[in-house]
Amino acid sequence: MATYSRIEVVETMQKTGMVPLFYHPDIELGKKVLKACYDGGARLMEFTARGDFAFEVFSELNKYAIKELPGMIMGVGSITDGAAASMFLQMGANFIVTPSFREDIAKVCNRRKVLWSPGCGSLTEINAAEELGCEVVKLFPGSTYGPGFVKAIKGPQPWTSVMPTGGVSTEKDNLKAWFDAGVTCVGMGSKLISKEILANQDYKGLENLVRETLATIIKIRN
Repeated sequence: MATYSRIEVVETMQKTGMVPLFYHPDIELGKKVLKACYDGGARLMEFTARGDFAFEVFSELNKYAIKELPGMIMGVGSITDGAAASMFLQMGANFIVTPSFREDIAKVCNRRKVLWSPGCGSLTEINAAEELGCEVVKLFPGSTYGPGFVKAIKGPQPWTSVMPTGGVSTEKDNLKAWFDAGVTCVGMGSKLISKEILANQDYKGLENLVRETLATIIKIRN
């Protein structure tokens, strides 16, 4: 069962402005990455469930977050069907992110009042998702559409909340373009938690990068 309501998840997305994305099969490495992001100020983590037995890794990371990292909201990404969403919800996932728009996932999450964020690439898909109760739409892949797409959407639909994933970096100019266009938050994977950081086990460097990126987002918004 989710620890945080979907309203709490949305409010945290709005407040912090960033959702780190991460996957690795090593549980202990995952805990160190999670703690580095937490110590850097992140309060959300999307575990991208892409590998075999990923559910076992997420289960351990979520238990760790609940016990050791108060206020850290764990969700799961790369979910492609309702059955997978249901399985991760049983492990306490607080939000579900999908690469595409699927009604079966919406129904599973809505039954438990858990936030779901579907990958959408057109205004028609966004409208369909919102009609099924979607609070925050994932724009994926963000690099394909760009900030201009978000700005165009926000014109006729200022109520739409968008989270681009893919094509978002830690650079100020990149972040400024997205937030000036009107995004609610950004999803950030390898541009934040890079292969180099993992290879060098530079968890302090990751903590500092997360802190600096969050500070940059605050400055841009103010």
